[in-house]
Amino acid sequence: MEILWTVVGAIAFFLLIMVSVALHEVGHMVPAKIFGVKVPQYFVGFGPKIFSFRRGETEYGVKWFILGGYVRLLGMYPPYSGKPSRWRRLQQMADEARGFEWDEISEQDKADGRLFYQKKTWQKIIVMFGGPFMNILIAFCLFWGINAFYGTWQTTTLVANVVACVPAEGAAECAADDPPSPAAEAGLRAGDRIVAWNGVSVSTQERLSELIRANGAGPAAVTVERGGTRVDLPAVNTVVIADPTSSDPGATRAYYGFQASTEQVRGGPVEALGQMWEMTKLSFEGLAKLPVSVVQVAIGMFNGAERGQDTPVSVVGVSAVAGEVAASDQVDAAAKVVLFASLLGSLNLFLAIFNLVPLPPLDGGHIAGALYEGARRQIAKLRRRPDPGHVDTAKALPVTFVVGGFLLLCGIVLMVADIVNPVQLF
Repeated sequence: MEILWTVVGAIAFFLLIMVSVALHEVGHMVPAKIFGVKVPQYFVGFGPKIFSFRRGETEYGVKWFILGGYVRLLGMYPPYSGKPSRWRRLQQMADEARGFEWDEISEQDKADGRLFYQKKTWQKIIVMFGGPFMNILIAFCLFWGINAFYGTWQTTTLVANVVACVPAEGAAECAADDPPSPAAEAGLRAGDRIVAWNGVSVSTQERLSELIRANGAGPAAVTVERGGTRVDLPAVNTVVIADPTSSDPGATRAYYGFQASTEQVRGGPVEALGQMWEMTKLSFEGLAKLPVSVVQVAIGMFNGAERGQDTPVSVVGVSAVAGEVAASDQVDAAAKVVLFASLLGSLNLFLAIFNLVPLPPLDGGHIAGALYEGARRQIAKLRRRPDPGHVDTAKALPVTFVVGGFLLLCGIVLMVADIVNPVQLF
């Protein structure tokens, strides 16, 4: 039964990913149609066609290899400007791609301004940003829903228990000759809620931790809320101990001596945006380390190293993780739904950020091309020079092939690793 639920959960999550991909393409298609761009096709998947239907000038359908999707916008490449490139092979490649697209373009399409390259810079940016924006919107709705209806487990300033001593380095328990912890000496109790540290009001554990760590061996005057009454505890000095959370063996931090409680806290759109901001920062860090991380995952497949939970995964891997969550008996049904939603929201946010990288064939590459074209025209206008015309984005095809090849290679490596050496949650 566990295997069945794992498979069902994995398939369900994979289908939700494909819904996200389909909505991403809707994010491109809707503004394109609003601005009058001709949209010949909208498909989910690649390869041979399963089925399709036509509404107006657009063919909608599904293809067999459901690992993505696309929307065709007519006229992505401008016509040949007549200015040959210094690199003949590059010019030939650009002309071949342009010729393939222009076989479908009629003189009427061009005369009516139905081609993407003919649109204004701000319209091009909105069309290309529409896809990532849809993913951001999906992530926001999911995280807002989680915060509003379920909440998130957060460490708070409520004291769960007070550590009796300042334990010796590496010791798990107090010895008879260990000195009392500053918190125990001050009379802090389990159930107290710390509301001020040295006169500074605190409402989050993160802020309280910052103040404690920076206190050194200085005095600590703590105010708590106890039984509905504010109580000022006697001032004591914090002590300096080795910092076990730092990679620097010589790092130290101030120590007070209590463990904070975790609470299920509900929130609204502001809290959802805060979560998304923290995830955005982590996503940028992950992108910066992606090539190295993929290499480490590949090496791990051969040396049998245990794969960390923070390593990159493919669509196969994240679906398998979702299946593992669905089959687990360690979390209840509500928590499973929340984990599903969190995974899907995180994935959508990462897809948005990833797609905004300013390199073709990603959406960010098209946005960068539109910005460059717009800036070049504005500079020419300010300098009272002729309009330089459209930027020939077809000449960026070598970059497209390099980036596309890199992404394909990463995808293959991660898919194989997700089968051979999968990430384990439980």
